[in-house]
Amino acid sequence: MADLHLVVDRAAGGLAAQIAREVREAVRSGRLAPGDRLPASRDLARDLGLSRGVVVEAYEQLVAEGVLRSRTGAGTRVAAGAGRHAAEPDPENRDGRSRYGYRPTSPDLGAFPRQAWLAAVRHVLATLPNDALDYGDPGGVPALRRELAAYLGRVRAADAHADQIVIVTGVAQGLSLAVQALARELGRRVVLAVEDPTTTRQLPLLRRAGADIVPVPVDGEGIVVGALPGDADAVLVTPAHQYPTGVVLSPARRAALVDWAGRAGALVIEDDYDAEFRFDRDPVGCLQGLAPDRVMLAGSVSKALAPGLRLGWVAAPPGVARAVRLARGELDLGSPVIDQYALAHLIGSGAYDRHLRRMRREYRRRRDALVRALAEHLPRVTVHGISAGLHLYAEPGGDPSGLVAAAHAAGLSAEVVTPALAPGGRPAGLVIGFARLPAHRVTEAVRALAAAGGAVSGDHEPS
Repeated sequence: MADLHLVVDRAAGGLAAQIAREVREAVRSGRLAPGDRLPASRDLARDLGLSRGVVVEAYEQLVAEGVLRSRTGAGTRVAAGAGRHAAEPDPENRDGRSRYGYRPTSPDLGAFPRQAWLAAVRHVLATLPNDALDYGDPGGVPALRRELAAYLGRVRAADAHADQIVIVTGVAQGLSLAVQALARELGRRVVLAVEDPTTTRQLPLLRRAGADIVPVPVDGEGIVVGALPGDADAVLVTPAHQYPTGVVLSPARRAALVDWAGRAGALVIEDDYDAEFRFDRDPVGCLQGLAPDRVMLAGSVSKALAPGLRLGWVAAPPGVARAVRLARGELDLGSPVIDQYALAHLIGSGAYDRHLRRMRREYRRRRDALVRALAEHLPRVTVHGISAGLHLYAEPGGDPSGLVAAAHAAGLSAEVVTPALAPGGRPAGLVIGFARLPAHRVTEAVRALAAAGGAVSGDHEPS
């Protein structure tokens, strides 16, 4: 029976998740080998001074992930092959940029609700009629579109019928199909206004789909509507939590944007990428609910569950929805049926809501720990955009490039923010992700960041 050295921060909360992470890391690092027997839950709980239920919950999570196996009479052991696979390079992180996530907006993949998803898939396989496995509507299975229409209306104040929802493989595909549909309707390339700064990952995709990108500045109230070009056919915005600055589009700007779209005959494309995760503010409804005839809402489970599921949706005006559905059918005939039914069951059973509530609490703990640590060890850094989402926006008071490199060295997921669309744009800040950063590891990571950052800038960490 293996004796375990586990570091648990009782003040940080989430004790079961902490234990699961510590054991998972022990397996990945090779400290625990396949076949090694772990202490009985009662013994480990006694060693840690915790309740047995906490250890049982951690063990059950790791069994569901396939890291451990448990059999009556044989105890709990490291699963065969677990260490061998874990010793290989992480395919998401082969460049070694960060121990705590490749992208600052990435969720905690270790928190994926495997048991709930497995139960949903089992339910689908046990109840789904054979005909449902045939080629279907490229716009998505009716059951999922109905569940999403109800969910988006209840949670995001959206105004969309199931017929206006198209299932896609993620927001990226939804944006691409929408631009393609607009370009086909117009008979030319689409003039697409985009917030600046923004994520640069979507720009090649949008251009390939047929868009000519026009940058529009963002200030403390969100996109500057008065700067929108008069010839724009559409505008892409992140009103609930602007990426990367974290600004929430103000009520006045929302009204102005909707008014502009009506006068210009333009489409507003709303990327609702992380709206479920709010911490210090009341829920902000989506723009689509204000003007369903002018706004296309795009969302996915990439932040709520995992990017690898490749499940998303668009809720669009009827004409746009029909065009996107047609484009989807011409592209690849639709998304995997079993996964769509599984997500529909997860939402309909309430398991999706329960998971989101649990993760909101956990992400808030991690955000709070990161903000406190930055204030203590890097007081020159000003933090913004922390009322929601999975990342914060930091202004270091100088060129952030060196600090980003230091963040990577400290294991943090960070990126430079530059007004990349405007000519001559200079780095203004950086985004730091916290979703994969365990609360009890925050101080250690920020101390390393402060030490490395001080060496870069010539400053020293305050005593």
